[in-house]
Amino acid sequence: MSKKTPLIKKQKASVARRLHLLFLIIVLLFVGLVLRLAYMQIYNKAFYVSKLKLSTVYKIKVAQPRGKIFDYSGKPLVSNTIKDVVTYTRSPKASAKELKTLAEHLATYVSYPEARVTSQAKKDFYLADPEVYAKVVKKLPKKATLDRFGNRLTEATIYANAVASLKESDLAYSADELKVIAIFNQMNGAAVFTTVNLRTNPLSEQAIAMILANKAKLPGISIGTDWERHVENTSLASIMGKVSSEEAGLPKEEVEQYLKKGYALNDRVGTSYLEKEYESVLQGSHDIKEIKTNKAGKIISERQLDKGEQGKNVALTIPLDYQQAVDEIMKRYYDAEIANGQAAYSEGIYAVALNPKTGAILAMSGLSHDKETGHIQSDSLGTITDVFTPGSVVKGATLAAGWQAGVIEGNQVLTDQAIQFGGSKPINSWFTVGSLPITASQALEYSSNTYMVQLALKMMGQDYYPGMTLTTSGMKKTMSALRAAYAEFGMGGPTGIDLPGESTGYLTDNYTVSNVLTESFGQFDNYTTMQLAQYVATIANGGNRLAPHIVQGIYEDDGSQGPGQLSKAIETSILNKVQLSGDQLAIIQDGFYQVVNSGSAYATGRALAGGPITISAKTGTAETYATDKNGQTLATYNLNVVAYGPSADADIAVAVMYPHATNSLAKAQQLIAKDMITLYMTMYGNQ
Repeated sequence: MSKKTPLIKKQKASVARRLHLLFLIIVLLFVGLVLRLAYMQIYNKAFYVSKLKLSTVYKIKVAQPRGKIFDYSGKPLVSNTIKDVVTYTRSPKASAKELKTLAEHLATYVSYPEARVTSQAKKDFYLADPEVYAKVVKKLPKKATLDRFGNRLTEATIYANAVASLKESDLAYSADELKVIAIFNQMNGAAVFTTVNLRTNPLSEQAIAMILANKAKLPGISIGTDWERHVENTSLASIMGKVSSEEAGLPKEEVEQYLKKGYALNDRVGTSYLEKEYESVLQGSHDIKEIKTNKAGKIISERQLDKGEQGKNVALTIPLDYQQAVDEIMKRYYDAEIANGQAAYSEGIYAVALNPKTGAILAMSGLSHDKETGHIQSDSLGTITDVFTPGSVVKGATLAAGWQAGVIEGNQVLTDQAIQFGGSKPINSWFTVGSLPITASQALEYSSNTYMVQLALKMMGQDYYPGMTLTTSGMKKTMSALRAAYAEFGMGGPTGIDLPGESTGYLTDNYTVSNVLTESFGQFDNYTTMQLAQYVATIANGGNRLAPHIVQGIYEDDGSQGPGQLSKAIETSILNKVQLSGDQLAIIQDGFYQVVNSGSAYATGRALAGGPITISAKTGTAETYATDKNGQTLATYNLNVVAYGPSADADIAVAVMYPHATNSLAKAQQLIAKDMITLYMTMYGNQ
C-alpha cells in the first residue's frame, strides 16, 4: 500500500503589510529629500550660491605696461611704445567654428601683417567646421576611431588622427586666407576668459570706428591698448635684459612661482639681467574685470573691479654720458692695440668703475673681439660673465692672508730672490737680480712675486732656503686661507651685484702645491672684472666690501618725461669688513700709492702718473698662451690694472682687464684706467 505524500499548504502573503512597507519606504525617501533640500537651501546656502557664482562669474586680468628704465641723469634707456590693438576675450562656449567665422568677419575691418602660419594651424583651421571634421573622420580607417574591442577612442585621439590624415593639397590657402588663419590661431590658443592682443597692422581711426560700430557681430572682440618694449641702442642694452612675449608668457620653469604671486599665464615678465632682477618692481598691477555669462556661456555683463597701474620705474647709478665716454676711451686704445698687432689673439677688453663709498656702478664697458673675423662689438655683460687670470693685482690680498695667518708682522722685510726647489725652474720677480731686501709695501710697489711665494711657504709651515725640497705639507690649508682672504675683498665669490647671471670666477679643487705658490701672485684662479673692481674699491674705502649696485632708486611714474617721484632709494650694502687692522690696510694703500707715484725705477704703474688726479693702483701681468692659425703655441699676457683716485679720499675705483696681449710691456690698460678716473673727476668731481 503506497503512502500518500502530505500536502503542504501555502500561506497567503499579507498584501496590506507589503503595501504599508512600500509606503513607509516612500515616505522615508521623501523626508530624506526634504531634509537634503533644507540642508542645501538653508544651512549651506552660502556654499552653493558661491559655487553657482563660480560657474557664471569670471575674473580676467589684463597686464599694464612695465615700468621704464632710466640712466642716472633721467635719460630713458628702456621705454614702452603704446598702441591701439584688437583684443579678444574667449568665452567658455566659443567653438572652433565660431572662432573661424569671427576671424573671417574681423578680416573685413582690419589688415594683417604678412602671416607665417604652421602646418598645425592650417589643419586646425581646416577642421574647425564640424561638417568638414565629420567627413574627415568618416574616411579614417577603423583603427583610427575604434579600439580593438570596438569602443570609440577619445575625441582627442580621433582629432589627432584626423589631423595626421590631412594632405598638403587640402591646405592650399591664399595669402589673404593665411592671414585669417594667423588670427584664428591666436584666438584658438587663448584660454577661457583670457584676453589676448591680436597681431594686426597698425589700426587706423576708421578701423577702430568700424569695429566699435559692429561690436555685436564680433563677440569677444574689443579695442584695447598694448605696449612694445623699446631699448635704446647703447652699450648698456645687453644689461637691460629681455622680456617674454605675450605668446610665451610665464617661463615654464617658474610658472607656479609666478601664479602664486598673482600673475596671469600670458603675462610678459623679465627673463634676464635687469628686467628679471627688478621684475617685481617693473611689473605693474593688473586691470581686473568681472565678466558674467548666461547658461549658454555668452557674456551678458562686464564690470571693472580694479584699475591696474603701470609698473614702477627704475633709475640706474650709471650716467649714460660717462658710460659712452668710457666706451670711446676703450675703443680708442683697443683699436690702437689691434692696429699694432698686440691684440691679435685677445678676445676683448673690459673695464668697470665703482663708487668705493657707496658701491654704485659708474660704468660697465666691454669690447668683444672676434679673432677670426676681426669684428669688434660692445660687450658690457662680459664684465660680470667673463673670467681671466688676474696676475699681480691680487698681491694686496695676499699680504692680508699673510697677516691673518700670522706669518708676517706689519711692514716686514723679506728678501726678493730667486725661489728654486732642487733642479726645478726658479720662480723670479720681473726685476730679480740677486738678493734685495724689501718691505711689504715695496713688495706691492715693485710687484714682487718671490715675496708672495715666501708668504705662501710660511703659511704651509715651510721657510724658504736655497735648494730646499718643496713638500705638500699644509697645501690645502694654505690654498683655503688664500682664497678666504681673496674672498673678503670680493675675488672668487658672489659680488652681491643686483644683476643675475654673474660668474663667481673659476676656482678648481684640482691643484698642486706648485699651483698654491702661483696662486699667491695671481696666476691660478680666474676672476671677473667686476670682482677686481670690488677688490680695489674695498682697499680704497678702508676695508668695507660693498655690494655693487646698478640701480640707484625706484620711482612712481607720474606721467612726466623722467623717472617720476622717488619711491625707494637703494641703500649702500656692506657685505663684510676685511679682517685687518687700520695699520695693515694703510700698508696696502701705501703700496698702491707708490706703484704710481714712487720715483723708483721698479714702480710698475708709472703710466698712471702725471695727471690732475693723484691715483693709487696695482698692476698685474699674468703669463698665458694662445694658438696661431698654424696651431703653434704663442706666449701671451693678461694685462690688468686696479686703481682708485683721488688717493687720499677716493671717489672712483676702476678695474681693467686686457687678456692675451702679445706684448707684456703694453700700457693700454693703465692709460684706460687713468683716463677713466680723470674724466669722472672732471665731470662729477665737484658734486
